[in-house]
Amino acid sequence: MEEKKVNKPKFNPYWIYGIVITILLGMSMFGGDNNWQSISKTNISDFERFLNQEDVAEVLVINQKLARVTLTQNALEKSVHKVVKKENLIGQKNIQGPHYEFEVGNLELFQKKLEQAKDNGINFKYDFISVENKWMDVILGFLPIIIIIGIWIFLMRRMSGGAGGGAGGQIFNIGKSKAKLFDQNTDVKTTFKEVAGLEGAKEEIQEIVDFLKNPKKYTILGGKIPKGALLVGLPGTGKTLLAKAVAGEAKVPFFSISGSDFVEMFVGVGASRVRDLFKQAKEKSPAIIFIDEIDAIGRARGKNNFTGSNDERENTLNQLLTEMDGFGTDTNVIVLAATNRADVLDKALMRAGRFDRQIYVDLPDLNERREIFKVHLKPLKSIKTLDVEFLAKQTPGFSGADIANVCNEAALIAARKNKKSVGKQDFLDAVDRIVGGLEKKHKIITPREKKTIAYHEAGHATVSWFLEHAAPLVKVTIVPRGQSLGAAWYLPEERMIVRTEQILDEICAALGGRAAEKLIFNQISTGALSDLEKVTRQARSIVSVYGLNDAIGNLTYYDSTGQSENSFNKPYSEKTAQIIDEEISNIIETQYKRACDLLKKNKSKLTQLAERLLEKEVIFKDDLFNILGKRPFDEDQNPEKSGDNQEIEVAVKS
Repeated sequence: MEEKKVNKPKFNPYWIYGIVITILLGMSMFGGDNNWQSISKTNISDFERFLNQEDVAEVLVINQKLARVTLTQNALEKSVHKVVKKENLIGQKNIQGPHYEFEVGNLELFQKKLEQAKDNGINFKYDFISVENKWMDVILGFLPIIIIIGIWIFLMRRMSGGAGGGAGGQIFNIGKSKAKLFDQNTDVKTTFKEVAGLEGAKEEIQEIVDFLKNPKKYTILGGKIPKGALLVGLPGTGKTLLAKAVAGEAKVPFFSISGSDFVEMFVGVGASRVRDLFKQAKEKSPAIIFIDEIDAIGRARGKNNFTGSNDERENTLNQLLTEMDGFGTDTNVIVLAATNRADVLDKALMRAGRFDRQIYVDLPDLNERREIFKVHLKPLKSIKTLDVEFLAKQTPGFSGADIANVCNEAALIAARKNKKSVGKQDFLDAVDRIVGGLEKKHKIITPREKKTIAYHEAGHATVSWFLEHAAPLVKVTIVPRGQSLGAAWYLPEERMIVRTEQILDEICAALGGRAAEKLIFNQISTGALSDLEKVTRQARSIVSVYGLNDAIGNLTYYDSTGQSENSFNKPYSEKTAQIIDEEISNIIETQYKRACDLLKKNKSKLTQLAERLLEKEVIFKDDLFNILGKRPFDEDQNPEKSGDNQEIEVAVKS
């Protein structure tokens, strides 16, 4: 039979601290007088009574403060003194004394009482002595030095990142890498099967993993292992999840670290940690290093360096560049990195030979969202008839993290309603909650404000209904949600490219709320703030980004590299800036007038829709169809056939 391995307790530096404290307590307890014995407490009044009864054999005054009394043998036989015969700390009965102790108070008065008792013929002894604890005196002398050393050790531990490295290792390990190692001894359960969608990114990542598993398959043809791969994408698209899948699939040592872990207050620590990280990886090669949020150290050099001083972040980046592709780097170590700010990274870091591949992780399309929903629905107790295809259609523009949040929120909503399973409406309510915010039914709104909000939202609904390229609006509500007092909900079309007329229709639809206020009340309010922010951004993109404006021509002032962010000079002249401002204003005012004209033609329908909204507070696609009629540009607008009746769609808050 195999012998069971005995798990020996790991050494802990706190053991040393405990031993030292125990020794100090022992010296303070046993190093001075006999205070470890069992001595009963009394007071000066009882002492005088014992003294007058001739029960006292000896009185010893210690350090002019504490009096210790030893009784006679005859007094110990009395029942009043039986309490003093209890055992001391080492199990012996306190027969020899001292038996009592008390504070003397006024020393001169106490001494006079003792002398008077002597004069009255009472036979006892008394003496005054001083007791010193030499060990405690020595410790107190060194106490300031001990405190300073303790504070210094504490600060060094905090700055070096905690208690890793064992006793004394905290200060000396400050230049060591903080990367977490995942290997065959670490259970990493994430695999590529659990990463839904991202087919293109998975294909390139899987090729790297396959190269580490079967290098001869590629080297026999003269291929070389890639030095690095950079995962680029919006937040929540699954970059870190892909790295976890690599850790679970590669079956080689996997070092994971964040870009901010290299940066420390000490000069040279970042570069030292980079060297140590690659040293560990080379010793275990073939291996993979994953640096999350690499823009923390990989930002382009020479920017924001107005002081002219030595930049610790730049030193760390220089060391990383050398380790990835420099002399003596012919090892099977692949560097994976993730960022959503690829535009600010240094060009030397992005070149071939360091990051050979840039893998763009985009937002999931319809098919990918369906696969992501299937992954996140597995742990949920959902109804059997749940249509995953329908859920994927309701979430355009959602990232993988957003879909995970929708599933979790739907489960919480179902539990709040005491349901046994998560249904379709729970998911729709979850989308409603995430995009629009929490519903505030008890928010106090005056009737006049409520009427203004109703006409504002009805204006959005009416204008978007009669515009060809505006997103189809399927729900309108005047129930406050989050920071908005009302919301118009759309199901936007997923477009790869956008034409000018499509953007103009969206601007016109967004201005429909303010146009309705002007038409009905001949006044405008602050309720269109988010609308104005949206249309200004869209109009500016037409003029200065996409080159869709005739006055500016085929020019763009957008810098995708991000290198003009810190420039003091604008990329255009003051005259051009004036033209840009005029064109942006003309676009917005033209679309505002267009929205006003459209509402004037359909004023009765606008009023009818607003009244229905005031009555119901929430209206759906069937209400829009009954009041506004068939949408002019759609082939099939029957809500019963389209399946969108009474459905909550993805929202664009107004």
